[in-house]
Amino acid sequence: MKNSIIVAAALTAGVSASLYGESNLNHTCQLVPDYLSCSAEAVPSKVDSCCVETYGGLFLQTQFWDTYTGLESQGQLLPADSWSIHGLWPDFCNGSYTQYCDLTRQYDPFPSPNTTNGLPNGTVVPPYNGTDITAFITPFGRHDLLAYMNKYWIGQNQKNWILWAHEFSKHATCFSTFDLPCYGPQYVKHYDLVDFFETTIKYFLRLPTYDWLADAGIEPSNSTTYTLKKMEKALKREYRATPYLGCSGPRYNATAAGAGSLDNGRTELSEVWYYFHAYGRPQDGNSVPVEQTGKSSCATTKGAIKYYERAANAVAGGSNSTGPGHYRS
Repeated sequence: MKNSIIVAAALTAGVSASLYGESNLNHTCQLVPDYLSCSAEAVPSKVDSCCVETYGGLFLQTQFWDTYTGLESQGQLLPADSWSIHGLWPDFCNGSYTQYCDLTRQYDPFPSPNTTNGLPNGTVVPPYNGTDITAFITPFGRHDLLAYMNKYWIGQNQKNWILWAHEFSKHATCFSTFDLPCYGPQYVKHYDLVDFFETTIKYFLRLPTYDWLADAGIEPSNSTTYTLKKMEKALKREYRATPYLGCSGPRYNATAAGAGSLDNGRTELSEVWYYFHAYGRPQDGNSVPVEQTGKSSCATTKGAIKYYERAANAVAGGSNSTGPGHYRS
């Protein structure tokens, strides 16, 4: 799992508003070649890091399959017939990663982990105790953006904006192309949040996981079970690379069906991560699919995985569930 990947010690997060200490002048990306991230040219000594990603370079657009929000009574619901957004992450090219790279842009009320390197000796990430960050977006007139985020970028057991703040603070601050100097001397405070949220949605719109699985006959069900290999094949056929599928719930060999098995993968489908590289700025959307760097956390035994229906009261505009849904612990 991602939180078990070892962070590159030499590239642990700092606290400044700039990854490289560059000027906020002369970042005209039309004058810079659109090198592919993680290529030999995509290094800060060879290219403008505002125009080509040089800090990370192996990107992940990540999505959740949740069956409830925990805040249904407050009107926080999941989208019908769609997975929901988790985030957009900039791993290093070797698959390791860092987080919370700019503590001057830390808006996460519940930092996880609570240090920049995930270790006790790391810089402490102070919890944010300010206003709801939707107040940062409304001055830009992006009411349509907020409406979309409240429909498809959904928190579980927390307000949506807390998930958005976590994803921005932990991940967006570790992209070289979202670094504050890249916005020039006319930068308007918090525009980087708008830029990150719009970019994340750009990739999410290209990756209709629900539809791709449904086209292969794989749909949420409280009774039918599925096989990892078939799900990976269905997604690879559309994406042209195998994404990471994440499962939660009991391990297969801890279930009655898997007793005595050596398969200790999890059994409840809950997440997908699409890996890619990008030419130039990831904001521009010129991406190249990449195979997952590890392996799924799901059980590999035939018919071991449950893709549960959502709770009937948890879906906006109705329900894609024929039953009460399954509530994960």
